[in-house]
Amino acid sequence: MNWITNYVRPRINSIFSRREMPENLWSKCDECGTMLFHRELSDNLNVCTNCGHHMALTPRDRFTALFDAGIFTEVEVPQPIDDPLKFRDQKKYPDRLKAAQKQTGEAEAMLVAEGEIGRTPIVAAAQDFSFMGGSMGMYVGNAIIAAAERAVMLKRPLILFSAAGGARMQEGILSLMQMPRTTVAVQMLKENNLPYIVVLTHPTTGGVTASYAMLGDVHIAEPNALICFAGPRVIEQTIREKLPEGFQRAEYLLDHGMLDRVTPRKEMRDELITITRMLMGLPPAILADLPPPPEVSPEPPTPAPTPDQDSEQTS
Repeated sequence: MNWITNYVRPRINSIFSRREMPENLWSKCDECGTMLFHRELSDNLNVCTNCGHHMALTPRDRFTALFDAGIFTEVEVPQPIDDPLKFRDQKKYPDRLKAAQKQTGEAEAMLVAEGEIGRTPIVAAAQDFSFMGGSMGMYVGNAIIAAAERAVMLKRPLILFSAAGGARMQEGILSLMQMPRTTVAVQMLKENNLPYIVVLTHPTTGGVTASYAMLGDVHIAEPNALICFAGPRVIEQTIREKLPEGFQRAEYLLDHGMLDRVTPRKEMRDELITITRMLMGLPPAILADLPPPPEVSPEPPTPAPTPDQDSEQTS
């Protein structure tokens, strides 16, 4: 009885017990509702394999897919004053920052890096919408200025990926001041004849759209990205009219001359390489290296005839 109780029953229970599955193995597409396996979704750059819906992508994952071999170096950004207005709503502003840092694993809402894409040296900056809605605060302003200064120093183009809900209300007027500051940074690039390319991702709204996000030499958007200053719901309530279908989406703005391209995420890297090299006056990118030529073994030298062989040939 002890043998059955101590050995057989635990063994049976271990075989037939319910195994708990991790909760983060599957993600649901916001557009079509398809359940997507996390590895398949990650390999497809967070684009739904069923309907092509572009989900959010963190700056670090975006840079890993963008730069050659996923190798990049982060550019240091000056740290602004903590909570200059001593702002508090339901939480203190420093507590909100700490919660966002814990959730995302990033210091702030923008990441700046340098590296190569298709062997083309660039400086890149990307906003993280999961960090307080990618809101534009003093740190984001410092990040864009640091990216522009680094690009000017290295004579490289600057590529910026925008994703923001607008200005950060916890910093008040100091947040709004980042609009002219970043405009000056973009002007610094133009004075040095360096390309400034903006990739608008979902969503790009508010003061970000009213400043550095719409000052690029080339504007590219991801499919169905919301790009606007005020949202469609606010506009409908203000003018009391129904807006056209797809209003303020990337495809609508492309048709009305606000954008240059709408490019799927999987094709974005090749598009950026082509445009960057064209604007920098460089030859087309090398798609792949040819393998080295095979080593040809030298032919063995013909042995010199001996005196006996010479006499035989003469006779």
